[in-house]
Amino acid sequence: MLQMRSIGCDYFALAASLAAAYACDMKRQRLSRQSWIDAGLKALVTKGPGALAAEPLARDLGTTKGSFYWHFKDVPDFHKAVIQQWQSKAFADVVAALSEAGSPEERLRRFGKQVVTSREDSAIRTWARFDKAAAKAVSQVDAERLTYLANLLGQLGIGNEDFARSCLGALIGLPEIGGNTKAFASFEALVDLVLALR
Repeated sequence: MLQMRSIGCDYFALAASLAAAYACDMKRQRLSRQSWIDAGLKALVTKGPGALAAEPLARDLGTTKGSFYWHFKDVPDFHKAVIQQWQSKAFADVVAALSEAGSPEERLRRFGKQVVTSREDSAIRTWARFDKAAAKAVSQVDAERLTYLANLLGQLGIGNEDFARSCLGALIGLPEIGGNTKAFASFEALVDLVLALR
């Protein structure tokens, strides 16, 4: 009789342990598609493009690769979603900047700060050096940003598009050579120079 009780206790303990493991597994599997994309952008910034694979991301999220493949057909499908997320946000930032209050000069400086301090921007540009889809997205975003910058400079009486290109080039290149804080200070100096020349 004592032996049966012992077996019964072990059975219930095992059943409770399995139920807890199953509940934990179910919680892990409930990661949304957006959770994976957000984790991908974070991994891109902190670890580089090589981290955009199912296994390392699953480890970081404390889940299984099965959850990844529930949301994405394969790794290239995931890459496409990460690129689209960055591109959508970048386009949304331009649209938001169009409706911001303030003088064209204030808006130019705010927009510059937003771009040069974006860690995702630098990371996606690094990836774009060897990924065609990322390169295409970057090119499209740059075209929108160039249009916006040309518009702002036009409002300031500077119609030469080369100045807009110079500003965009600075926003792209300065984070690569000076870090985000120095990059913004350098961009501000460029804006000061451009405004002094009008």
